[in-house]
Amino acid sequence: MEPFRFVCPCLFGLEGILAGEMRRLGLQEVAAENGRVCFRGNAEDLARASLWLRTAERILIEVAAFPAPTFDALFEGVKAVPWENFIGRQDAFPVKGWALNSALHSIPDCQSIIKKAVVERLKSAYSITWFEETGVKYQIQFSIMKDQASIMLDTSGAGLHKRGYRENANAAPLRETLAAAIADLAFVKKDTILCDPFCGSGTILIESALRAKNIAPGIRRRFAAETWDWVGRKPFEEARAEALEKIDPTAGFHAYGGDIDPGAVRLTLQNAKKAGVGKMIDAVCRDVADFSLPTEEAVVICNPPYGERMLDRPAADALAKKMGEVFRRAGAKKIYVITENESFETLFGRPADKRRKLYNGMLRCNLYLYFR
Repeated sequence: MEPFRFVCPCLFGLEGILAGEMRRLGLQEVAAENGRVCFRGNAEDLARASLWLRTAERILIEVAAFPAPTFDALFEGVKAVPWENFIGRQDAFPVKGWALNSALHSIPDCQSIIKKAVVERLKSAYSITWFEETGVKYQIQFSIMKDQASIMLDTSGAGLHKRGYRENANAAPLRETLAAAIADLAFVKKDTILCDPFCGSGTILIESALRAKNIAPGIRRRFAAETWDWVGRKPFEEARAEALEKIDPTAGFHAYGGDIDPGAVRLTLQNAKKAGVGKMIDAVCRDVADFSLPTEEAVVICNPPYGERMLDRPAADALAKKMGEVFRRAGAKKIYVITENESFETLFGRPADKRRKLYNGMLRCNLYLYFR
C-alpha cells in the first residue's frame, strides 16, 4: 500500500489534542485543520492510528482533491481517480457526504454524480456494464467546502468512538472521543485517582482508565480496511499484538463513580468490565450532596446533567450551585466540569482558572478547569 494522505475528522475544539496524539505515534506530515487533522502514511500507520487515536472520529483516505464549482467538474474529477486500484468487480461502493458554502449544495445530486463517475471509470476498467455490489464495502465519502472537493474512502466502518464496550448507555451519554480528550486535558496518568459524581454509563471513568493503563481504545474492535485486499488483516494483527505488549500492568490508577440512578451505576460497572478495566473502577448509587474524595489528591472530572438533556433549567442551575458547595466542602482542588450552562461559574461560586470551548456532537459546551 503506497503512502496516502489520511483525513481524520474530529469534534470541533479537539484538533490540537488529536494532532498531539498523532505526533506521539510518530505519524508524519501532521496538519490540523478546522474540524479535522491529516497525516501521511502507509498500511502500518493506518493500523496503528486506527487502534490508538482516542479523539479521532474516523480515518479516511483522501484519493482526490480538486476544484468542483460545477457538476461537470465534479464528474470529471471523480472519474479521473483510478478506482480500479481500490474497488473490485463485485465490491459495493455507496456514496455519502456533505457540501458547505459551495455552488454544489444538493447532497443527493452530488451523490448521484459521484456514483455515476465511479461507475463509468470501473465500466471502462473492467469492461462490464453492471455492478452487483455484493462484495466488500468501500464507503466513498465526499466533502465540498467553498467549491473545493475532497473524495475519500472510509477505512473505519463504524465510527472510532465505538470502542466496543458501550452497547448500552444512559439517556444522554458523553461521546467517548470527547471523554478521552478531557482525560488528556486533565493529564490523567498511570497513578491518578479520579472521581466522577455523575458517572452515567461510565464513559469518563473508562476512557481515563484506558489512557492510564495505556490500553489502545480500538483494540477490541474491527475496521473496514481489514477487509480490503490491498490493505489486509496483517497490519492490524501486528498493531494489535504490539498494543497488547504496551499495556501497563503496573498502573495504579483507580476511579470512583457515583450516580443517583442505580441503573446508571450498573451500566458503568458492566461497561468497565467489557472495556477490560473493571478492577480499576468502583461505582455506587449516591446523590452528589453526599460527595466525598477518597484522597485529597483525587481529580474530579464530570459531566453534570443540564437543561438541554435531562433536567429542566431551574433544576440544572440548582445542581450547579450544589456542586460548588459540596466540592468546596470535600476539599477538591483539581476539578474539570463540562456543561453547556453558560452561567455555571456564577452558580458554582467561583470563576474557572481556565475554560475551553468544546462540542459534544453538535451541542456547544464549555469545559471549566479549576486547579486550586
